[in-house]
Amino acid sequence: MNSHTQGKDINRRESLDISAVNYIREGKGAPVLMIHGLAASLHDWDFLLPELVASGYEACALDLLGHGESAKPPRLEAYTAQGVYDHLAGWIDSLDLSVPVILIGHSLGGNLALLYALRFPARVRALILVNPFYSVRQLSPMLQLVFKRPLLNTSIIERTPYWLFRIVIDVTSLHFGSGEDGMHTLPASVRIQTALDYKRAAAGIYNIPRTLRDLTPDLPRVRMPALVLWGERDQSLAPGSFSELVRALPNARGKAIPVCRHVPHQCHAEQFNRLVMEFLNGL
Repeated sequence: MNSHTQGKDINRRESLDISAVNYIREGKGAPVLMIHGLAASLHDWDFLLPELVASGYEACALDLLGHGESAKPPRLEAYTAQGVYDHLAGWIDSLDLSVPVILIGHSLGGNLALLYALRFPARVRALILVNPFYSVRQLSPMLQLVFKRPLLNTSIIERTPYWLFRIVIDVTSLHFGSGEDGMHTLPASVRIQTALDYKRAAAGIYNIPRTLRDLTPDLPRVRMPALVLWGERDQSLAPGSFSELVRALPNARGKAIPVCRHVPHQCHAEQFNRLVMEFLNGL
């Protein structure tokens, strides 16, 4: 696991002025901000962050609201798309950056990156979207039905032990004859961290997807350079939706990474990092 200097900042948004943000900020150069997905943390970027720093970028990553070591409000009503966006936008404001940023977002983080780019296009130099969640239509019909219902009882999620999260992650990462760990598509260190992130996240975060709006109609307005990367075997979001996104964005290119599922930045980190650096070097 990488050793980083972690900091706390107070969100400048009035509605979240008591919310601490746990984050990493390293290096000097053009700012690259990394936004993780649902039930993850800033450790999603442990493979990419040091490469960005070594290549002359200022690399920043945060724990979103309810995740990792950031604030975890007790009220379920705090966990909405607007709430987590405000938390993110307040953190970006607090960095006092003087130049447009490069945003990298995975899954839910991709949604937030797109939303920030739509609201503040002059502040965003480029986007890198990793298996981004931009429409409920990307979910299976069964999951669409689940997310149409409000999240009322979080007690089962709160009581789920770490070892059960770990078993689920180990089983779902199995892929015989391939992967970093032989039988697994994810290295052991990633599987351990992923289970920890699930366990320490606030149960209320599972309300966030229910409150996301469909960004499809707004995609033609996202005109900055964009790179879309995705796992070809994603079982969370329909893989075909990512090529649709590439076609909808005016200045985007995309690439599917074979064998990978929902987290190509972790299961094929070397290839993922190379594609990211090629894109950044071409800006």
